[in-house]
Amino acid sequence: MNLELGADAQEFGRAARRAFEAAGGDDLVLRADADPSLRENLVGPILRGLGVSELKPRADTDELEAAAALCRSAGYWALPYPVAECLSAPADLDVDGLIVVADHAPAGVVAGLSKRWATVTLAGVRSTVVGQSEARPALMAGLTLAQLDHAGAGDVALALTLPCWTLLGMLDRAMDLTIAHVRLREQFGQALSAFQGVQFQLTDAEVERAGVDMLAKYALWSIATGRPEATDDALALRSATLEAAEVVFRICHQLHGAVGFCDETALSWLSRYSQPLRRLPWGLSATRDRLARRAQQTGLTGLYA
Repeated sequence: MNLELGADAQEFGRAARRAFEAAGGDDLVLRADADPSLRENLVGPILRGLGVSELKPRADTDELEAAAALCRSAGYWALPYPVAECLSAPADLDVDGLIVVADHAPAGVVAGLSKRWATVTLAGVRSTVVGQSEARPALMAGLTLAQLDHAGAGDVALALTLPCWTLLGMLDRAMDLTIAHVRLREQFGQALSAFQGVQFQLTDAEVERAGVDMLAKYALWSIATGRPEATDDALALRSATLEAAEVVFRICHQLHGAVGFCDETALSWLSRYSQPLRRLPWGLSATRDRLARRAQQTGLTGLYA
């Protein structure tokens, strides 16, 4: 079991992060939030320049790793585009992306995008999106569906795992922003980073982030090797990622203070745009419940055991 991404995938992820920064970085999400109809024009050319449409994560392990690295880089800049959903598109459907949805009130971060979307439930029921509501906060939209088939069981693991890589990228950035903040801010004549209490909090957050890093690589390996437990592993990853996100964003907001909730700070936008990933298709409690129901007979294996 190799839980490290290949060198090519890591370099692709770094190149993507540099490309997103050069194209505007944090300004991209501000502009898309103001006008969701700009999303395609803002981000589409960057993705085409990176050759994202040529990635086939379902067909090749190296490309699966590259897709994960790309999602992580997209999360780092809170890229206002459903990169993970586009990369999850099933090979047997003529659609631009795949969204995992709940059985009731399906929704996705697709506001302002004119693309062909398919959806899949945890039970493998696939549908096409035939309509969507007006944009909600963080570019979410309610979806109107037309059911297709029950052949999506094999699509769920990838479509659950890649958004976790996006959220992992957000945790990376939240930590980087907070470390920079506590090094610059002073209290009682010394940098905040010199206080033991601050160091302990940052350590707690980093332990959570690093744990998700390892579990995300394991879930990717599970998909790449065709393990029958891949969907269970993806659910376990989602549960762990949501738990970590609660801890990391709570600590990062605490250490930023009130300024962390102001629109002038990148952490505020990062936190806001993490919400769809943390709530759709299910929040932490609902994810745990689904995982428990699926794994109650056999339990979990590998790193999750």
